[in-house]
Amino acid sequence: MRKQFVVIGLGRFGTSVAKTLTALGHEVLALDKNEHAVQVIMQDVTQAVQADAREEETLRGLGVRNLDVAIVAIGDDLEANILITLMLKEMGIPYVVAKAQSIQHGKVLERIGADKIVYPEQDMGIRLANNLIRTNVMDFIELSLDYSIFEIIAPAKFVNKSLGKLNLRAVYNINVVAIKKGIDQIVIAPGANSVVEEKDILVIVCNKKALAKLPE
Repeated sequence: MRKQFVVIGLGRFGTSVAKTLTALGHEVLALDKNEHAVQVIMQDVTQAVQADAREEETLRGLGVRNLDVAIVAIGDDLEANILITLMLKEMGIPYVVAKAQSIQHGKVLERIGADKIVYPEQDMGIRLANNLIRTNVMDFIELSLDYSIFEIIAPAKFVNKSLGKLNLRAVYNINVVAIKKGIDQIVIAPGANSVVEEKDILVIVCNKKALAKLPE
């Protein structure tokens, strides 16, 4: 379903989010007080406006309160980040995502009503650490402090064997929820007869201790 987003703050994080949402077919209003940042992204989003988002009348004039999701991507001005998040929630925007610089900052955003808090620098640090430790980890999504979803290149030891024969849940305490085969083929909830082939990407749910025990 096509949604309407506003992205406030066009640093690297905000710009990346705005461009990606637009590429996925959604409407994106991009705001920043820096004219150059607005000019750079103007051709890549639905609308780009130079404006100070700390001014509530400005946000109302742009129709922000009628949009589905707001992303507060300001990272260099904590006061503005918090103020704008609070204003957006008070305006009644259904879902507000806010970028946090630290855990303490995140707690403040949580208390004022942010629906989702993201830690781009921390998340990138975790991804880098995982990729440095295990070369076959392509990506991951943290579900909790203990469990994550990992995308891994199928270990050589698994190739040409069925999931039933590998018995990964019993041997390694992991669950395979999907297998990506090539560019456009994905097997969701593969059964015991599904065979792992060379270059397959396994989408698994497990804790980090279990991941460490997997062969590469």
